[in-house]
Amino acid sequence: MRARFQKTFRSLGRHNYRLWAAGAFVSNVGTWMQRIAQDWLVLTQLTPHSGTAVGVVMALQFGPPIILMPLVGRVADRVDRRKLLLATQSAMAATALGLGLLVITGLVTLWQVYVFAGLMGCISAFDAPVRQTFVAELVGDEDLPNAIALNSTLFNSAQLIGPAIAGVLIAMWGTGWLFIINGLSFVAVLSSLLKMRVSELRQLTKTGASGAGMVDGLRYVKHRPDLVIALTMLFVVGTYGVNFSIFISTMSVTTFHGGPHLYGALSSALAVGSVLGALLAAGREQPRLTLLAASAFGFGVAGALAAVMPNVWSFGVMLVALGAMAQTFTTSTNSLVQLRTEPAMRGRVMAIYMAIFLGCTPLGAPLVGWVADFFGPRWALGVGAASGFVAAIFAFTYHRFFMGQRRIPQ
Repeated sequence: MRARFQKTFRSLGRHNYRLWAAGAFVSNVGTWMQRIAQDWLVLTQLTPHSGTAVGVVMALQFGPPIILMPLVGRVADRVDRRKLLLATQSAMAATALGLGLLVITGLVTLWQVYVFAGLMGCISAFDAPVRQTFVAELVGDEDLPNAIALNSTLFNSAQLIGPAIAGVLIAMWGTGWLFIINGLSFVAVLSSLLKMRVSELRQLTKTGASGAGMVDGLRYVKHRPDLVIALTMLFVVGTYGVNFSIFISTMSVTTFHGGPHLYGALSSALAVGSVLGALLAAGREQPRLTLLAASAFGFGVAGALAAVMPNVWSFGVMLVALGAMAQTFTTSTNSLVQLRTEPAMRGRVMAIYMAIFLGCTPLGAPLVGWVADFFGPRWALGVGAASGFVAAIFAFTYHRFFMGQRRIPQ
């Protein structure tokens, strides 16, 4: 048992990673608090419960990675990642504080929230792929899958804490102070970056200023069928399967006739599963495409069973399983893509990964929401489950065609 524990948390044995993990956890709690506050602000203070307005905010916040992908990938492979993270994290702190001040003073309007959401999305477009590749500088490739899984564990653990705190503070103080708290939470991650032992950072290969930039990254992926199939699977599941806010909210209100407390409890059940999935991934060695296929299939099974559960308790149990399968799939995909990519191309390939991971859910959300409105939330959840089965079929087809020819690894 002790050996298993040490294996699961081995990345924390590194000084720089411990600093990074602690700072990121505090910041992630603040981020989840702001997400709840932002939705509540738009829904209850700035609009008459407009889901469309929330969707616009979501698109502005998560759409920029797709638009900026060519520039982002090129920057990620050419700069000092630690210094760039200091800049992006500082910028995100400034946007949170700025929006918080507008809310507290009563000057905020909907269009201002749109502007700040767009700014945050543009900053995140640069921040996200750099954060992913920076982990390899902290631990090296041998512990990279473990470090990525622990990152996911911390992020989903923050999801258990942040929304609960946000609900209490909104009732006590209103939404504005939560933006301020999130802005201040970035001090933790900025401090961790400043206190790192720079000499212990593993220097990854960086490319020069010339070159075709993102075109090289797309060309590189094009000639790697294993990366193509992994990213295609991520696209399918990310677009149609990871619309959890739609699934859980519509099931809570329409099917089980509950209120916000039920919505929060079921969201926490999903987060519990995500934490379990991330912890299990942390104990594994390097992931293979067979694991991606198995977890995608498991996601489909869990989603299909959740869609037919007769009561809220059984539905909550299946959400735990669904969260575990989703986290296993996304964490394993992240690790596989990074480890199968040459260090000099990793930033550009991870920019493609993050564009798919962050940008595709808003693309599929309108369709999934339409299905929930016209056919019922159980059918919408069925669409999400189908995405897991389709992704597993892609992996099976890849295995039969390419592995039969022994052209590339699993």
